[in-house]
Amino acid sequence: MSHHIVEARDLHYTYPDGTEAVKGISFRITHGESVAVVGANGAGKSTLLQHLNGYLIPSRGELRIGDYTLTRKNIDQVRRSVGMVFQDPDDQLFMPTVFDDVAFGPLNLGLPEDEVREKVRLALETVGMTHLMKRPPYKLSGGEKRSVAIATVLAMSPDVLVMDEPSSNLDPMARRRLIGLLKSFHHTKIIATHDLDMALEVCERTIVIHHGRLLADSGTVDLFSNEVLLSESGLEKPLSMQGCQVCSKTAMAFQPKKTDHDHHHHTHDHDHTH
Repeated sequence: MSHHIVEARDLHYTYPDGTEAVKGISFRITHGESVAVVGANGAGKSTLLQHLNGYLIPSRGELRIGDYTLTRKNIDQVRRSVGMVFQDPDDQLFMPTVFDDVAFGPLNLGLPEDEVREKVRLALETVGMTHLMKRPPYKLSGGEKRSVAIATVLAMSPDVLVMDEPSSNLDPMARRRLIGLLKSFHHTKIIATHDLDMALEVCERTIVIHHGRLLADSGTVDLFSNEVLLSESGLEKPLSMQGCQVCSKTAMAFQPKKTDHDHHHHTHDHDHTH
């Protein structure tokens, strides 16, 4: 299963203007793991992700994707293993119809038309968008575009899914549908996101990037419980782990004043679920 491994060893990247964006990051992600990459704006998340599909080549250190160490010579092999879903679906959708967009990658691989049609059908079925097959992408909603962009990647049968802010600009229902979809995938998933609540639901492991360095790499629940670490990283605890401030204030407002008599006997049952 080595073709599913993503491993960085002392990865460095410096932009042509001298900005050092990635400073000695190391990690190893194995088959079937779902890993969130989190950090404040400018932490280096997007720069790191752009290495995973060969858009950027390390200035120093090593990145291994499956059986290949990333170099300029084997970018094509790396890109066959990694499916990249960009932050803006419009960067991925440019053909006249949804079918054409999802078929574009497999056709470029030289696959027979029958096989391409089957791959398109399966990919769109997986994301629940077969009914939009003949629709022009510009007529899709934001959530539909995001789902179709994921289908364009799935049609290439990648070993690893890499996503940059997949829940950005989605309404609550589309976001909920996306989370359900991501949870159903058995791919190795690497998801850069500001949406820590989504990370908590989808990823059992989280990597924290801060000023280009790896600050933490741990189980998501444990890491998001560490308020000192989150504060150092410019992050806030996910809303679902903060408790409901409204409920707490409401309960206090309506709680009867305790007397000396009932001080030792009164219990407050607050059975509100979120």
